[in-house]
Amino acid sequence: MVNEVTKRGLLASGLALGAAGARAQARPTIRIGILNDQSSTYRDNGGLGSVACARLAVQELAGPLGLNVDIVSADHQNKPDVAMSIARQWLDQGVDAICDLQNSAVALAINNLMRERDKVILAFHVGTAELTGGACTPNIVHWAYDSNMLARVCTTALVREGGDTWFFIRADYSFGRALQDDATAFINHAGGRVLGSVAMPFPSTDFASALLQAQSSRAKVIGLANGGDDLVNSVKQAGEFGITRRGQRLAAMLIFINNVAAMGVNSAQGLVLTETFYWDLNDRTRAFTRRAFAAGFDRSKRPNMGQAAAYAGTQHYLKAVASVGAAEAKRSGSAVVARMKQMPVESDVYDGAASVRADGRAVTPAYLFEVKRPEESRGDWDFYKLLATVPAEQAWRSLAESGCSLVR
Repeated sequence: MVNEVTKRGLLASGLALGAAGARAQARPTIRIGILNDQSSTYRDNGGLGSVACARLAVQELAGPLGLNVDIVSADHQNKPDVAMSIARQWLDQGVDAICDLQNSAVALAINNLMRERDKVILAFHVGTAELTGGACTPNIVHWAYDSNMLARVCTTALVREGGDTWFFIRADYSFGRALQDDATAFINHAGGRVLGSVAMPFPSTDFASALLQAQSSRAKVIGLANGGDDLVNSVKQAGEFGITRRGQRLAAMLIFINNVAAMGVNSAQGLVLTETFYWDLNDRTRAFTRRAFAAGFDRSKRPNMGQAAAYAGTQHYLKAVASVGAAEAKRSGSAVVARMKQMPVESDVYDGAASVRADGRAVTPAYLFEVKRPEESRGDWDFYKLLATVPAEQAWRSLAESGCSLVR
């Protein structure tokens, strides 16, 4: 049985599961906390959609695996200090895994805390590759994407197609810098050049000056290393300026399908992007989307790659918990993560081989998409055409490159 309580503040659920017999009640309860942005800039990227997808995994697996599972959620408001306060309170109340996080600063802030308490982090919406690099721990699995993969897949393909000069518009915070730095390394390696960049305060609403500088550079590709509302606004304004009609190409380093919906296909058409999930990719991804609706996902939207990872990552965690036993899982989060690394990742949301490596990186296939023109779209949320499928072993940095101390 599954019991979920959603709250924005520091309150967490202490509600007991419904009666399921004396034997069921004697089993330890695994408690999962979904900690993300539910009211600010990135609320649609993760938010309650991630909660619904994690809930679906619990609904489908808790009973068959013989587990009692509680889900709680809270809004960290994109503030690391708020996130730390929630995390500490949750851990004191018996939460075993904290998931989503949806902010690199938040993830890095609670990383050591989770290692000290020997609990699990499942990062579904976190960009920094440091979580499986210099900041790796035995307690974390990083899902969906990171700055290195996003930059590698997008820039390498575009330089190969002739997009060998770039200009970046980036958000002036750590993830924006990481995206540009990683992309620059791949562009240079592929034989291209970065002609310039502009760092924009976060959040920003007026990108006119930055876009004019990008136009003046005559770079073949304008790379957007920002996200959320900033990304939506920069693409919309690029459309108003007619940038793509003048021969320059837009490439979003990090984008979700809900961002494309907010931009509209008219503004976003031709935009090149990287994702690890698309709801309309095949019959299995469409079936997962229908099940997510039944579990409470907003039917006016579609799951993005981070929300799909909330489902796949929770699935994989629960299978590992069942494998080591609920009592051991509550005693040692690192034991659960070790088991997750030994088991293949099997989920409807991923095609091809997927696994969790020694550094905690969940590696899956990645896809290079282009946003369709309005006349190509066949219906609601039919936004992407597939340009390339990149196997897992090519999409992600190698273990040797990670810098993780767990890699021997």
